[in-house]
Amino acid sequence: MNSQRLRRGKWQRLRRTIDAVAERLGRSSAALNEQAQQFGAAHPWFLSAEERGNPDTRIAAWTVGNRVTPLVHGKTYFAALADAFARAGAGDLVLFTDWRGDPEQLLTDDGVTVEDALAGVAVRGGTVKGMVWRSHIETLGFTGPKNRKLAVRLEEAGGEVILDQRVLTLGSHHQKFVVVRYAAEDRTDVAFVGGIDLARARRDDSNHFGDPVSRPFPAEYGEIPAWHDMQVQLEGPTVRDVEDVFRERWEDPAALSRLPWHAIPDILRGTTREPSELPEPRPVPAPAGTCAVQLLRTYPRRRPAYPFATKGERSAARAYAKALRRARRLIYVEDQYLWSVDVARVFAAALRRSPDLRLIIVVPKHLDDDSAITIPSALLGHSAALDVIKDAGGDRVLVLDLENDRGIPVYVHSKVCIVDDVWAAVGSDNFNRRSWTHDSELTAAIVDDEKDTREPTDPAGLGDGARVFARELRLELMREHLDREIGDEADLIDPSSCFDAARDSADRLDAWHRAPSIRTRPPGRLRRHDIDVPPVWQQRLASVAYRLFVDPDGRPIGMRLRKKF
Repeated sequence: MNSQRLRRGKWQRLRRTIDAVAERLGRSSAALNEQAQQFGAAHPWFLSAEERGNPDTRIAAWTVGNRVTPLVHGKTYFAALADAFARAGAGDLVLFTDWRGDPEQLLTDDGVTVEDALAGVAVRGGTVKGMVWRSHIETLGFTGPKNRKLAVRLEEAGGEVILDQRVLTLGSHHQKFVVVRYAAEDRTDVAFVGGIDLARARRDDSNHFGDPVSRPFPAEYGEIPAWHDMQVQLEGPTVRDVEDVFRERWEDPAALSRLPWHAIPDILRGTTREPSELPEPRPVPAPAGTCAVQLLRTYPRRRPAYPFATKGERSAARAYAKALRRARRLIYVEDQYLWSVDVARVFAAALRRSPDLRLIIVVPKHLDDDSAITIPSALLGHSAALDVIKDAGGDRVLVLDLENDRGIPVYVHSKVCIVDDVWAAVGSDNFNRRSWTHDSELTAAIVDDEKDTREPTDPAGLGDGARVFARELRLELMREHLDREIGDEADLIDPSSCFDAARDSADRLDAWHRAPSIRTRPPGRLRRHDIDVPPVWQQRLASVAYRLFVDPDGRPIGMRLRKKF
């Protein structure tokens, strides 16, 4: 009897705690109770709250009942974003973060710009709040003036945008996400997460002829650089977690910048130096789909500490490591910067662990920079990382880059990872040490509850079963890269034959480039990726710049020494 009373008293205290937290966060106690039960058990693919390693955050370990829509290419994403903004007005809330923001970037064919769309929400009575990285000085090739211009113009329209430099000395805020919460019950709240900035050159499509609103770029990419990228559209309970990522950063009490040459120009221009209070959060959106979503982040250990990550957070790195431990058949990766040996070791371990595992990596052919300092440093890291992976996997590893049908390289800016058609991740973090330890990042990891019934139904043989979202995303990307139509994918469904199809297509296109006059250009856009490694003397000079500036380490010293994340 006493034990029953103790259990009943413990349960009542738990319910009171849930109700109190629910009242503070605007979530229903029933929803929190359901999540508490759901997240009590371990998930084979997702990090538990303990595995995340950050007890300071308010976001859930993961949420269920979400609809996730892949938005491949900037043109697709910007159209969806413009529509979401156009429907927002009085009583609605728009939140966004960005690494680079260009107010003149077009969102639609009819001339709606980033500035027009966001200012329009504010003019119609909506609340618009933004956080844009302040950026380093323009003489180093960064975009501080453009970010400041976007902030000033939106504030003139009635919004509020802060220039956020609450980072490590050589760090950046690299998160790129948008949240739209509507007051009307008949409108569905939405969040967008991925690697696409509200910036010039991003609005390309599957033809990859580039964005007419372009930007200076290395000559190898032509006058108008082609740009491959993606974002995901989220609906359901995970929208609230994306909102809370914004709220945590916004409410950080640290000064936006402690540098006097930032403060004085801000005062003269009237730029916001202290963020106002955000509106009270609305309840968690209702379930909308079949996907479980886990938000993954990177924050360094900073002084003064982030209140929401006092020891930093490296859940993106930890999540990739956990997912790759389950990989058995195929890992598919698209990434802008795969150039860290620390990251490469995670992939190498997966390849050594599973002798049947194959790896497809799609990266840019050339860097997005022509700096005499950056290029040797980046190539050094890129070459070393790929050597580690190839040593582990041999001919089970394909490293490829992209070109359009004119033979002009396509810049790969996407950050995508798909494991065995089960776990998929889309976000802002690149596969380098900077993104896994040093800069702020946000990625959505997705496991669809809906299983794909096409053979092989369980590629890895672990009982997970292929999932609709992960498989369909891989097929969509591969169809584009191989110049296939929807329906022409029978040989792509099986991970092994997909690997073979990608390899054979790249080999045919490479052969045609060696003798283009002999026959018609074969279909496909994939090429074998080759690296011009700098001379040894240049590598030695570049190694210092690589470690300090190009790919810095934001981990505590102990983690660095143990080579852990």
